[in-house]
Amino acid sequence: MNKTSKIVKSDDILLKLCGSVANVLSQTTDSQVSHAAMVQSITRTCLKPDLGCFSIFDGGFSGLVVINFSADAALEVYRGYMTHMGMPETEFAISHTSDEVGDVMGELMNQILGDFISKVSKQLQTSINQSQPKMLTINKQLTISVDTNLDDAVARRVSFRTQNNHIFYLEFAMDKTEFIQLDEFDEEGEFDPDDLLAEHSNKEEKEPVSPWAKAASKESATDEADDLLNELGI
Repeated sequence: MNKTSKIVKSDDILLKLCGSVANVLSQTTDSQVSHAAMVQSITRTCLKPDLGCFSIFDGGFSGLVVINFSADAALEVYRGYMTHMGMPETEFAISHTSDEVGDVMGELMNQILGDFISKVSKQLQTSINQSQPKMLTINKQLTISVDTNLDDAVARRVSFRTQNNHIFYLEFAMDKTEFIQLDEFDEEGEFDPDDLLAEHSNKEEKEPVSPWAKAASKESATDEADDLLNELGI
């Protein structure tokens, strides 16, 4: 019996990106950020008021990511991030035009694309690289078109909503492409260093070490250090 091949298209990749935006912003601001269930087809991507950020990626496929924040949305995300990091409100910037706000939004864009690239690498078995995100504070009368050399480009816009109902938009353009699964494979699991440390810590608590074993371990470590010093001629 023939096995039906799984096909991943451009809009499926967009959905992965939307998931990364919502998950990263929700986790780093301790709030709920969600995306619309509907997606809009557009002809080109643009940087729009009040704060726009973009990054270009290439590799297995090429594309462009643009996120346009209103001043209110940018400040809400910024303040949520600063609170999550334990910073006092007295140190918060008060305007979306502040360099500090731009720096935070650039860092969040980096985290979003890092999460997206990790998922793409594992689920589609391909590799892409990103450029350093660029941030622009944009005047209300100014719109900047961002063009890239894409093969038969697909462009989409998705709206997002913050916990306080402020709207911002993701615009995404990429090569029109398909990934076709030919064979079954196991996706690599997510690696969390904190989980690994906790696992070893619990193991040590459950398996107490005797004083004799501790002494032997200490003696072994001392011997190894002496051997290293001897090799170095010290």
